[in-house]
Amino acid sequence: MMRAPHRMGVYRYEHTEPLFDGRVDIDGVDKPLVSADLISDLFREAAGGGLDIAEYGLTYFVRTFEQDDSPFLALPIFPNRNFRHSALFVNADAGIDHPSGLVGKVVGEFALWGHDPGVWMKGVLHDEYGISPDQMSWVIGGTDHPIPSFDWIPQPVPEGVDVRHAGPDQTLAEMLERGEVDALLSVDVPRAFLDGTSHRIRRLFPDHRTVERDYYERTGIFPMMHAIAVRRELAADAAFMRDLYAGFDEAKTIVQKQYLEGASKQHMSVITPWFSDLFASNRALFGDDWWPYGTSANRTALDTFLRYSHEQGLTRRRLQVEEIIVPALLDT
Repeated sequence: MMRAPHRMGVYRYEHTEPLFDGRVDIDGVDKPLVSADLISDLFREAAGGGLDIAEYGLTYFVRTFEQDDSPFLALPIFPNRNFRHSALFVNADAGIDHPSGLVGKVVGEFALWGHDPGVWMKGVLHDEYGISPDQMSWVIGGTDHPIPSFDWIPQPVPEGVDVRHAGPDQTLAEMLERGEVDALLSVDVPRAFLDGTSHRIRRLFPDHRTVERDYYERTGIFPMMHAIAVRRELAADAAFMRDLYAGFDEAKTIVQKQYLEGASKQHMSVITPWFSDLFASNRALFGDDWWPYGTSANRTALDTFLRYSHEQGLTRRRLQVEEIIVPALLDT
């Protein structure tokens, strides 16, 4: 018996593309799948009740637990993850050559105080360098385009932390270029940095790849940014939850197999030079499943994110992994 269809919204990554093009079909998921050019539009639609299953920024998802009855639980599926030392930019004239140089400075942050890379990097700065968010002041806004405050999500700011929103015509990249903020923590790379037109914007960690690989080797954490959220009433259907999990996992496995098989031909279908060398290096570090799903493989990273969220005042108490993951998938 076919399930009633439910609306699902997911970004079109290479590892979710098989869900869009029909190579993987999940009973109970409406077609076509919903996507968006801006991932935050999916978050907003989920928050407004327009999606039953949705890719959701982890901090956006966690904040819903501040409600009396959070509407969502998460599948241990993480379609977006990235190391975030590379997300810290500084003005070259600000004298910030080490994370300790951020103390007393003004830092811009993309979208909201505590966007997903922000939660991770504030936590890393505290754990690894002893620097806490209250030692800086914060300006929230868009990196290359002004954005208004996200008034559709709770935005708690702990006492003692100075946070304000940029003006309606201001961008954080321009403010960084002019020295109006000393540093920037952003999921988006400033355009002037990418195209080489800025002589003032640089990364705090120029050799971020080495720093990030060392971080992974020491901690085992590959930071996730987003999870797949489902409405609580759907989470009670254990068979459906397992089918959802299996579908996302199959889609990812299809793409991973393409990379593994491509290694024998030096990835001739990929237009990036020396890609095979990078792939071999990453495979040596991460293994054949370098983008793991499941609760067990991600428990340490999830628990760390939940700790950071509480320490940064985004949740009133420290949530536990068992509280946020669909019960039927805790054993994955």
